[in-house]
Amino acid sequence: MDVKIEESWRQHIGAEFDKQYFIDLTNFVRSEYMHHTCYPPGRLIFNAFNLCPFDSVKVVIIGQDPYHEPGQAHGLSFSVNSGVAFPPSLVNIFKEIELDLGKPMPASGDLTRWARQGVLLLNATLTVRAHQAASHQRKGWEEFTDAAIRALNTDRDNLVFILWGGYARSKAALIDASRHLVLQSVHPSPLSANRGGWFGNHHFSRANAYLAEHGQTPIEW
Repeated sequence: MDVKIEESWRQHIGAEFDKQYFIDLTNFVRSEYMHHTCYPPGRLIFNAFNLCPFDSVKVVIIGQDPYHEPGQAHGLSFSVNSGVAFPPSLVNIFKEIELDLGKPMPASGDLTRWARQGVLLLNATLTVRAHQAASHQRKGWEEFTDAAIRALNTDRDNLVFILWGGYARSKAALIDASRHLVLQSVHPSPLSANRGGWFGNHHFSRANAYLAEHGQTPIEW
């Protein structure tokens, strides 16, 4: 695994690459990609970081791990490549945007357009074996992505952290809510969203209102 990560991120979390857990993780990921089909493609493992430099981050949306079916994952949480059918969680995200902001369902589920505006679409685990959800969890990725969250918490001010579902909400412990806005709700997956608490959470308008209050350009969701 070649760690080709955007330079400002390297300055803030580059020390992680020399730690034993990351060396072990690199060996594991390299072996997995050599012997199994894994996602996302190797060159896109750090896509979230490379599209959204450290000082450009305005909003952080935390996912759990990449989509594990062909053609879906490209290194951004909740996002799929253009032309790929929207997974159910992404459908519900777009439905809430429509409810919240009146914006119709887009043609593409590729959220690169968000990343380029300062939305860090960060999965806690950055790789997965095909057809096997959570197959690369607890191998070291979480330690690495927690370090990224900690660096943003410490070295930036007035960010919006969006935590959907129990797993993402567990990351609230890493964030100083007196310096940043932390928005939490149930997960957008149909299993959670249909029980209530997803639709009408207004996270997209609330994030934009907070950014505007702090002199930042809102996100074009």
